[in-house]
Amino acid sequence: MIYKALLATAAVIFVASPLWAEDISTHVLNTATGQGGGGVPVTLEINRDGEWSEIATATTEENGRVEAFGIEAEVATYRLSFDMTAYDGFEKPAFFPEISVVFAVQDSGRHHHVPVLVSPFGYSTYLGN
Repeated sequence: MIYKALLATAAVIFVASPLWAEDISTHVLNTATGQGGGGVPVTLEINRDGEWSEIATATTEENGRVEAFGIEAEVATYRLSFDMTAYDGFEKPAFFPEISVVFAVQDSGRHHHVPVLVSPFGYSTYLGN
């Protein structure tokens, strides 16, 4: 009986603990049209000792999303770079041909969703879920 109680307690601790790191995701949303920005190449980099290193690349899906980069995020500073020259959702070429978003992961046990809202002459970003 004591063995079963210990095993059940261990299972609860196992499930409740962040035993692996979560991934990072993003999406591009055109706020002028309300449509996702598909076909945008995105590079994910990590900063280690003041040096940026590429760790993953992806292209946004038709709905504008990159669901995951296939990495385990660690506590570190990251940079997402969006090549907006590949995006054809604006009437004219992008005013901001590249958008770079630098952010700090402080809790590797949570998912970090970093969207970029774009319009022909501006952009913004935030930490989503």
